[in-house]
Amino acid sequence: MTIDRQSLTDFYARETLGAPENAVGFLLWRVMHRYQRAIDRALAPLDLTHLQFTTLAMVGWLCRKEEPTTQVELARHADIHVMQVSLMLKALEKKGLVARLPSSSDTRAKRVAITSAGLEALKVAMPLAIEIQQRMFGAAGEPGGALLTELRDVERRAE
Repeated sequence: MTIDRQSLTDFYARETLGAPENAVGFLLWRVMHRYQRAIDRALAPLDLTHLQFTTLAMVGWLCRKEEPTTQVELARHADIHVMQVSLMLKALEKKGLVARLPSSSDTRAKRVAITSAGLEALKVAMPLAIEIQQRMFGAAGEPGGALLTELRDVERRAE
């Protein structure tokens, strides 16, 4: 049995924020998907997806420290499920952009390292991603910008 339109109208008038555009979650969802599509289009000639690029960038970032980086640390840093990180790393490893090596201290863990080809890919991909970020979010999305500052505050409160 379907619901009559008046019941739906009444529900949305009384129980919601009035329109999807008034819901932060809905707008974040839409903006994030538009951002991902733009990044995917820009990175397609490099044979990278947004998630692969993000994973590669995080591997590079974490590999700057002296201790080996593990898949679990990468997942924790990115707040991504370990299995999804593992799938992304397998794809990146197949492309020669990262190496996954057995951990010397834990036989169940894998160390992750960026390869020279991975760094070269980042050197090409990073400016593309930054350009899209600047185009979509302007000064508000730059370091110290209002949007970036507010998103950091939201993330801290959500923990």
